[in-house]
Amino acid sequence: MTIKFGLIGGGVMGEALLSRLIALGIYQGAEILVSEPQVSRQSFLQQQYDVAVTTDNCLVLAEAQEAVMLAIKPQIFSAIAQELADILPIEHYPLIISILAGVPLKQLEAAFPQMPVIRAMPNTPATVGAGITAICLGAYTHPTHQQTAQQIFSAVGEVVEVPETLMDAVTGLSGSGPAYVALMIEALSDGGVAAGLPRVVAKQLALHTVLGTAKLLEETKLHPAELKDRVTSPGGTTIAGVSQLEKAGFRSALIEAVKAATVRSQELGKG
Repeated sequence: MTIKFGLIGGGVMGEALLSRLIALGIYQGAEILVSEPQVSRQSFLQQQYDVAVTTDNCLVLAEAQEAVMLAIKPQIFSAIAQELADILPIEHYPLIISILAGVPLKQLEAAFPQMPVIRAMPNTPATVGAGITAICLGAYTHPTHQQTAQQIFSAVGEVVEVPETLMDAVTGLSGSGPAYVALMIEALSDGGVAAGLPRVVAKQLALHTVLGTAKLLEETKLHPAELKDRVTSPGGTTIAGVSQLEKAGFRSALIEAVKAATVRSQELGKG
């Protein structure tokens, strides 16, 4: 069977995409070739998903007809690009999709001359199919390439398209954001324990409060401020809590966290 999708790097995010693409029938296992240096990881991916595996990155680029995803550490991109340069140019031009943080399109397009390239930033909830991915399109992409990328990343959640100038801001918000939300859930849970709740109950209440609120906002399309106003009755418990959050600079702290992560992403991108 023809190899349609190639994956260079079989780590956590690569596997997350792989598993969802196969589960949703976007690609069959026999249509996928994964290059992975660790033999134990190779065996796992082959047995778990019935895909072809190799240690040869060049083989992936040579064989994959539709798309090749780069899911490697940004630090080794230059070495991988040098390796792949040995077989370029090739007869067919698969879409190159990079999920490497901080590696700009100009660097990707220099490594893959005149090939369609899309840069993407998924986040960790993608591993459970609940992520959001921002994509930006390279100079040689066409609408069909955009559709391919949309289809691939829709397998692990929502997809938004942004100009590359905003990718660092995406990193600061949705890329780093799961850590902020995890901290909030941990703090809510600690608050519950401080108020007398058993740890297990406090954690469950905190987790499902955040999960349910996000779902409610998504499904009702309410502005977050409107939902907050609906929950805060005059002289009630919620406004007492909100008042403390305001006093502690809760909203300002989150805003500054996103800004700081964005700046750090810009710094990393400059090497």
